[in-house]
Amino acid sequence: MTAPAVPQRLSAPEPGWTDTVDVVVIGSGVAGLTAALKARELGSVLVVTKDVVASGSTQWAQGGIAAALDPEDSPEEHLQDTLVAGAGLSDPEAVRVLVTEGPDAVRDLIELGARFDTMADGEISLGREGGHHRNRIAHAGGDATGAEIERALVAAVKRAKDIRLVEHALVLDLLTAADGAIAGVTLHVMGEGQLDGVGAVRARAVILASGGLGQLYAATTNPSVSTGDGMALALRAGAKVRDLEFVQFHPTVLWLGKSAKGQQPLVSEAVRGEGAFLVDHTGSRFLQGQHELADLAPRDIVAKAIMRQMLATGKDHVYLDARHFGDEKWRVRFPTILASCRSHGIDPVRELIPVAPACHYSSGGVWTDLNGQTSVPGLYACGEVACTGVHGANRLASNSLLEGLVFARRIAAHLADGLPERREPIVDRRTAGLVDADAVPELQRAMTVGAGVIRSAAGLAEAGAAIGKLIEQPPGEPGTPGWEATNLVTVASALIAAATAREESRGAHWREDHPDRDDLHWSGSLDLTLPAVAEQAVPRTTFVSRESEENDRHG
Repeated sequence: MTAPAVPQRLSAPEPGWTDTVDVVVIGSGVAGLTAALKARELGSVLVVTKDVVASGSTQWAQGGIAAALDPEDSPEEHLQDTLVAGAGLSDPEAVRVLVTEGPDAVRDLIELGARFDTMADGEISLGREGGHHRNRIAHAGGDATGAEIERALVAAVKRAKDIRLVEHALVLDLLTAADGAIAGVTLHVMGEGQLDGVGAVRARAVILASGGLGQLYAATTNPSVSTGDGMALALRAGAKVRDLEFVQFHPTVLWLGKSAKGQQPLVSEAVRGEGAFLVDHTGSRFLQGQHELADLAPRDIVAKAIMRQMLATGKDHVYLDARHFGDEKWRVRFPTILASCRSHGIDPVRELIPVAPACHYSSGGVWTDLNGQTSVPGLYACGEVACTGVHGANRLASNSLLEGLVFARRIAAHLADGLPERREPIVDRRTAGLVDADAVPELQRAMTVGAGVIRSAAGLAEAGAAIGKLIEQPPGEPGTPGWEATNLVTVASALIAAATAREESRGAHWREDHPDRDDLHWSGSLDLTLPAVAEQAVPRTTFVSRESEENDRHG
């Protein structure tokens, strides 16, 4: 049976206005704002964001940003920890770029105005998280690192008079030229002055920094804007997406009951880094003996261990024990988490914290080379929307903010060698479509059950069938809810295709029917494209060996 086709472009009114800039940046987190600040030296820059500028995932990053800033640490040690977490699929050269350029990128943030927590001697206070063998996590406000980084970047962008910012705007599709290269974007601006409604922005380059796909699942740490928009529009433009099956589920998300949906409160890995530990309902420390780092093992190890314990005991959560911290440590080191727990009726100073895994981060995304270039000329990507090769099968804790910083800077440096020539967009004659916004709850249910932490061929097939039915339902009205629903369906279809194809368990991808890691057959990546051939737009997967992958990314 042929899978139903996802839309080749979004149904939307024709653009009612046009604009022209040199560079469009989609997204306003650490990656997007860094890219904008660096690219403004090259020409005119327009930043487009779905909500207000500070509404993305960066502000929610509690743990911190990893970098070898301690004289006792080294980029080589950071590289090794990252490669181990990536379960054999991280690109060593991409990781080397991250760890060697990372310390300077963090120092640039400090010069920009970001204030990290320091010790009595004025040196940056460095903590430890899962998978790290050194203290190398810089944090701010105890557990409000992302919020502080976002604050500093937003302030810098607002000071920069040569960066235009359009808030409350959803980018719909990419404009392409006759040769397939990028010519700009179409977008919808929601009631903001003269740019109301659907418009077109001509651009010489487009930088995707639109974040992740957390809203594919019923429970996630991601904000409501994380609907996979960047991955979906890149797929529709013919871009290659890689490693999409590796969705990281954060092991310790505050469990608020079976009926809890949407964005859930995160309990940072840094809590375990400071000495908290996991226990089941009997008080047993079930991670002991399962990994050399026990409670500080990489996230995929911890999430799987929690799921196994939940399955074995018939419970829907476990507990995090940090009662030994005492009141002062909770107030000083983790004020945000303390307030969050207490707002939900849990006092972590005196009580166990109920936790369970929830969707947290996409290790895969739109494929890029080491300069952030995608497979579509003129289209760049950085941050969670991108697959730079750093994370492999499982992201190492606190590498995400660093990756956004480093590769945004590399994109700007590459564009400094010459912006692409301006191209004339062609009339888009691909079949337009739309999924009704009412489909989202069923999509989230199907993905959570069939493509969540635990997967199998049968479960993935059921999830795919459920999503296929949603595609075939009568469409809703054009508008942000329907456009987001269509993007979610597009990315879900691609993710299911990749997860079905990879018949092994590795990193964040756990197949019950193929429980072992298989380096002989699966030591490589899966690339996906969305062919716009006639009326068919079904994700196609291609396996890429490690040797081919390295040649692909490094040229």
